[in-house]
Amino acid sequence: MNETYMGFYGRDELLAALNELLEAERAGARVALRTMAECTDERLIAQMQTLHRDEARWCGMLINAILQLHGLPSKRTGMFYEKAMAIEALPERLAFLIVGQKWVTRKLQGLLPNVRNESLHVSLTAMLVAHERAIVTAQQEVGL
Repeated sequence: MNETYMGFYGRDELLAALNELLEAERAGARVALRTMAECTDERLIAQMQTLHRDEARWCGMLINAILQLHGLPSKRTGMFYEKAMAIEALPERLAFLIVGQKWVTRKLQGLLPNVRNESLHVSLTAMLVAHERAIVTAQQEVGL
């Protein structure tokens, strides 16, 4: 039976969703790296290092998933990068990073019920849990 008929995403739809997430994760990684270079607060630097490491990890996972589906990983960086870097004040940029993390969690929550591949489902679920934890940590750091 056709996966699309059963309510699961077809290959093209899944590749589009994974590439959209890849572009967003790449944007988050770049924002963390640039923010780290701009700040002097050791706690914030450590937080950005953790965020950068996590975002890079998910970029790698998404690239591998796209390749396993015989797709072409996007080389683009999401528009979130430009928007975040336009925010000069670091506290406001951090708050905007939380908005970006929440966007990713919503995308993942919408995507997961449509993913039939068990291995990919497990990886995307781990990504969702990690982003949910990152949101809680970041909110505590900025006092939200």
